[in-house]
Amino acid sequence: MGASQTDCTALFVSGTVGVGKTSAASAVGAWLAERGVPHAVIDLDSLRRCWPSPPSDPFNSAIELVNLRCVARTYRSHGARRLVIAGVIERPSARLAYEEAIGVPLTVCRLRADFHVVSGRLAQRHDGDEASLTWHLGRFAQLDKILELAALEDFTVDVGEAGIPGVAAAIIQGAGWDREPGP
Repeated sequence: MGASQTDCTALFVSGTVGVGKTSAASAVGAWLAERGVPHAVIDLDSLRRCWPSPPSDPFNSAIELVNLRCVARTYRSHGARRLVIAGVIERPSARLAYEEAIGVPLTVCRLRADFHVVSGRLAQRHDGDEASLTWHLGRFAQLDKILELAALEDFTVDVGEAGIPGVAAAIIQGAGWDREPGP
């Protein structure tokens, strides 16, 4: 039996490239699983990974939303009570579009980290690929400014040097999920 809109809540983990969105969302999913809470973790990068992207939509946002609508509906119809989404929300209109695609209201957590933390992570991730590293470092700076000005988050978690379990715990607390009864 599926979860209705009132049974399901969604948490969107947003932030710049290299801040740890996917890892943190996965850790939140593991925490939910330990507590027996039916859930799904959705990585938006995977839903939009299609080539080539149209020149007018370089990040494949349109296909991402189509896929998200289908995936979220499927997870909810199979009983997911929590949806944890890893991605980036840059504009108020995008937040509304994600909410519409998911079918339930969003709580948005923005992960924030200093440049030196993210640059180290990106250097490891793109070791041997200088062009990709340069692009991602530039995208970090660009996204950081965009996200700061947009202020679309309901709460923020400063990543700092904290490990994934500490970041996930802060996200869970910020979302109020640590105060909810189990299934």
